[in-house]
Amino acid sequence: MGYHQAGFAVDGIDIADRPRYPFAFHQGDALDYLARLIASGEIERYALVHASPPCQAGCALTVGTNHSQGWGNDHIDLVAPTRELLDACGLPYVIEQPNGQAAIRKDLTLCGAMFGLGVLRHRNFELGRWSVASRPRHIKHEGRVRGWRHGQFFDGPYVAGYGQGGGKATVPEMQAAMGIGWTDIREELTEAIPPAYTRWIGTAFRTARQEVFA
Repeated sequence: MGYHQAGFAVDGIDIADRPRYPFAFHQGDALDYLARLIASGEIERYALVHASPPCQAGCALTVGTNHSQGWGNDHIDLVAPTRELLDACGLPYVIEQPNGQAAIRKDLTLCGAMFGLGVLRHRNFELGRWSVASRPRHIKHEGRVRGWRHGQFFDGPYVAGYGQGGGKATVPEMQAAMGIGWTDIREELTEAIPPAYTRWIGTAFRTARQEVFA
């Protein structure tokens, strides 16, 4: 949605069916789909590729709490094969991952507090074949994330947009906190990044391209 707000026509690919996705959607393996676009030359129709490989193999939650309980051991790290295809496609690209995933270069880090949102949701971005001239300032958080921690309840201006129970956000709270109105599926909301992030990235990319060709 953020790329759409920044002026892009958007195509999405996911291995799971996403009937609420608001733009052109292709269901299937994203790496296979990208490989076919490269092989056919159709990749030249696009200006930028954004990839969000599954993060469960390396994100802080999986390698921390979940790992200690025996979860997350069967996840495959797809960052490297994703980057290999992105390098082969010839286009500028973005790879997004959460904190705890060390497999990407952190060219840009965005946080909900930077955009006045009700979630923190730190995300790191590797930028391939392009760069940003400046980055938004990571401002001080206004308080805690609401919820239970080690048997104690903490209140705060941010909601926990993941999991269930323990003071985690409700679906309407996640929608409001991230600015997402096109889906009310909890799984999709817990895995989403706020559109404000990709709107910022898309605008920065278009500015960078204009400067190159000016």
